[in-house]
Amino acid sequence: MVPVAALAAGAAIALTGCSSGQISQTADQVAAINGNHADIGKVALRNVHIVFPAQGTEYNNTKGGKAIIALSIINNSPSVPDELTSLTTDLGTVKITPAAGKSTVELSPQQTVVAATKPVKAATPAGDAHAAPTSSAAPTSAKPDAHGADHADVAEATVDPEARPILIEITGLTKDITPGLTYNVAFNFKQNGTVQVQVPVDAGAATARQESDKSGATEAEHKGGH
Repeated sequence: MVPVAALAAGAAIALTGCSSGQISQTADQVAAINGNHADIGKVALRNVHIVFPAQGTEYNNTKGGKAIIALSIINNSPSVPDELTSLTTDLGTVKITPAAGKSTVELSPQQTVVAATKPVKAATPAGDAHAAPTSSAAPTSAKPDAHGADHADVAEATVDPEARPILIEITGLTKDITPGLTYNVAFNFKQNGTVQVQVPVDAGAATARQESDKSGATEAEHKGGH
C-alpha cells in the first residue's frame, strides 16, 4: 500500500508541473492570429476578427475609443436573400456602414460581403478603375467581345467583393481590447437568425513577430522539461 501511495503522489506532482503558475486571465487566451468562423442557417462567417489599430487612425482599441470588426459573410442559399441587421456586444455600440450606394447590408444568394479593415473612400464605379476623377466621365468604346458580351458588363459581373466593402465599427469602448483575448459578439440576420462568435484580435505584424520569437523559446523549453 505504501509504494502505491508514493507512486500516486509522484504522478500528481508530474501532472501539475506544466499548469503551475497559470492565472485565470491567460486561461481564456488564444493565439493572437486572425479569424474565427461561425455558421447560422445558410450564412457563413469567415475570418472574423477585431483589427489591430494602425498608427495615424482614429481607432485605438482602448476604453472610450473605437475599434473595427473585419470578416467575410457568405450567403450560401441558392435563392433566398438575407440581411445583416445589427451586431450586439458588451464592448460598446456597433455602427454598420453599408457599401456605397446601399442603405442596408444586403446578402444576395451565393454572394460574399466583406467588412473592411479600414475606412474606405468613395468607390470608383466598378469596371472603371482607370477613369478620370470626374463624375461626367463615361466609357467611349465598350465593344462586345467574341461572345457578344460588353466589356463593361463583364467587369461589373466579376468585380472583387472587397472593392465595395461594408464598415463595422465599435464605438464608446467599455474596456481595452487586448490581442490574445476573445470577445463575444452577436451577429443578427433577418432570415437566418443570430449567431454568437468569440472574436479574436489581430495582433498586428510587429506584435506577432515579437510573440513568435518568445513562443519559440518557450515551446522548446517546455518540450525539453517534459
